[in-house]
Amino acid sequence: MIDRPIWYYRGNEMMAVRVGAYKAHYWLYTQYSPDPTSIKYCPGQYISNVTVTNQVDHSNAPILFNLNNDPGEKYIISQKSPEYEAAMAIIAPIVKEHKATLKPGAPSLNRCDPAVQNWAPAGCEKLNYCLPVPKSIPTMCGKPSWTE
Repeated sequence: MIDRPIWYYRGNEMMAVRVGAYKAHYWLYTQYSPDPTSIKYCPGQYISNVTVTNQVDHSNAPILFNLNNDPGEKYIISQKSPEYEAAMAIIAPIVKEHKATLKPGAPSLNRCDPAVQNWAPAGCEKLNYCLPVPKSIPTMCGKPSWTE
């Protein structure tokens, strides 16, 4: 059993938090595409209003999952249910305190280099799907496009 919150951040934005069995998503974002139909999700992986191609703010009513019953995060707990209300009554004050007491530090991993991404994972040759590794060009990371 997890006895402390686990925070999920993307850049400076808190995207989600796990408290016990529950994970509350305050922001959802998967990948960007100007044409959402061009993204080929694995069979059964697309979930309406969860699998999105742009960043969506759910801060006023977080999307909640019970990871003990649903580790794949496929079944949203209804915001009208007693389970949602009970879980959020515990999670909301934890998030409020976290945001009030958080002291942001200087980034320690603020170097971006396209060559360090996993372009050729183990086994990709069996699938004939290895991508060429791009030239290493380390630079300072810029502001993410979804924050603009």
